[in-house]
Amino acid sequence: MARFHPLEVTDVKHDTRDAVVVTLKPREEDKAAFDFVQGQYLTFRRDFDGEELRRSYSICAGKDEGVLRVGIKRVDGGAFSTWANENLAPGDVVDAMPPMGRFHTDLDSATERHYVGFAAGSGITPILSIIKTTLAREPGSRFTLVYANRQISSIMFREELEDLKNQYLGRFSVLHILGKEAQDIDLFTGRIDAEKLRQLFKMWIDPSSIDTAFICGPEELMHTISDSLKEHGLSADQIKFELFASSQPGRAKTRAVSKKADTAVGEAEVSITLDGATRTITMDKADMSVVDAAHANTIDVPYSCKAGVCSTCRCKVIEGEVEMAVNHALEDYEVRQGYVLSCQSTPLTDKVIVSYDH
Repeated sequence: MARFHPLEVTDVKHDTRDAVVVTLKPREEDKAAFDFVQGQYLTFRRDFDGEELRRSYSICAGKDEGVLRVGIKRVDGGAFSTWANENLAPGDVVDAMPPMGRFHTDLDSATERHYVGFAAGSGITPILSIIKTTLAREPGSRFTLVYANRQISSIMFREELEDLKNQYLGRFSVLHILGKEAQDIDLFTGRIDAEKLRQLFKMWIDPSSIDTAFICGPEELMHTISDSLKEHGLSADQIKFELFASSQPGRAKTRAVSKKADTAVGEAEVSITLDGATRTITMDKADMSVVDAAHANTIDVPYSCKAGVCSTCRCKVIEGEVEMAVNHALEDYEVRQGYVLSCQSTPLTDKVIVSYDH
């Protein structure tokens, strides 16, 4: 199971006015643990006024660059992102879990595919890692990126994207959609909505040529793009997504919920397996999540966002039932296999056994 390791900050580059790109170096003995897959993220922790905050940021480096690098965009009121943008400097040491996440597909150097990425704002970060790695490791494949921002000055990795276009002529193209700045082609100005997507698929991108689509952005936009892709013939298996913000209490995905939910009162005995060791605790069925109960009993189970978005707290229910209030991260097949987001899960039965080792 993942544990925090110290990473040395070797470089901090201000990419836009409110975003930094941070290069990190693991200790020699930790290098293997930080061998990431394109599209994965790191979970960081830091104490702010005596309170531990954990935040996840996507890796933006390609697999073949030989570096570990993340992009951090400042969020209004965000303690961690503000600190990173204003105070983080080379020589600092930050604590991070090894890479996690399943926002990727397996690559094959012998195949020829057409990938399409849709990103909004800082959603470009994991997709950039996917683009670099795919173009380098699948020489017969091509990649089209549709990237939405408010204006030119807010485009993260703008120069790097232009360099990639020049490096992979004919294989990589970028369509910039700017919400607040007019462009020569009207279609590329304004918000991405269903009508704009219909025009994009009619005039610029042949949807029948798409093998896999990657989407990273706010929830509403993610659903709009996913729905449009399905309307144009793509299956759910061809669409991969990473949610970085959530305004909804939950999305229409299968929930791990019992038909006997109204019986969820009183206390439950919960056995938690972590790193091969099992401990049993007693917790109230209604007052807290499995993650909070575990930490209240000094069991250091993994977590980050506590919003059902990042999947850091993913575990498997071996026995008993839980209810998952919010699920933005797990696919339906994972829920059917018994996996839950423990930060959103409360016991429904008197006895529950969960494992973080599966």
